[in-house]
Amino acid sequence: MKEEINEFVSRQKKWGQEVQKLREITLDCGLNESLKWKTPCFDFNESNVALIGCFKEYCSLSFFKGVLLSDSENLLVSPGANSQSVRYLKFSSLEEIITLESVIKHYLFEAIEIEKLGLKVELKKSTEIVFVEELAEKMKKDSEFETAFLNLTPGRQRGYNLFFEGAKQSQTRISRIKKYESRILDGKGMNDCVCGLSKKMPGCDGSHKYSIS
Repeated sequence: MKEEINEFVSRQKKWGQEVQKLREITLDCGLNESLKWKTPCFDFNESNVALIGCFKEYCSLSFFKGVLLSDSENLLVSPGANSQSVRYLKFSSLEEIITLESVIKHYLFEAIEIEKLGLKVELKKSTEIVFVEELAEKMKKDSEFETAFLNLTPGRQRGYNLFFEGAKQSQTRISRIKKYESRILDGKGMNDCVCGLSKKMPGCDGSHKYSIS
């Protein structure tokens, strides 16, 4: 397993040194290391504690139960408005990680203590949808679009919102909204049939692929 993780680090053209330093800090706190979801993951007594992530503009150390951390330095970031548990630290350079090493260890030790105490995150089942910023802005500027989107069922609204929110870049989120605008105006969900050929209405079963023109 260690060889696989070393290979993962060697493949990181931009964040190799940063990832290696985060590994050293995390292992120094007594956590076990393995490769999960194709990235270094750290656990305490087989309970996942932290995960390293590499992105275009930064690398990160995510805490599975980050919402329970005290976040004494106010550094934790939420992956999105709908994330109830995970929080992460983001870094843009090796120097930043070295400077914050003691803080990172403090957060890790607190996360380990949470596991020792057996604390759980109480997930809330909420029907309220927090719209991603670009979607909210689109509805604010386009009343017809807003009416059509709000007339969708909560499940369809949630599906679109999660899909738009999943894009890392704002421009990508805007492009996704534009791509699905006509479908939304027609009152269709992401996976609804728009050709009228599906035998599993309103869902799409791929019948359009076999239609004869």
